[in-house]
Amino acid sequence: MNEPRPLRYRLITGIDDAAFCERISAMLDQGYRLHGSPAVTFNGTNVIAAQALVWGPE
Repeated sequence: MNEPRPLRYRLITGIDDAAFCERISAMLDQGYRLHGSPAVTFNGTNVIAAQALVWGPE
């Protein structure tokens, strides 16, 4: 059975904590690479981070 092709672009968002960093690290381990700088905002309670990742050669 063929595995589905990875998405070429992903935008990961979430509370800026260790779990968010673990999600990004797992994507990097799968072969994604960072695309641009992270973005952060504050929702009144938590810092929310966003990081784009892309699949494929540079």
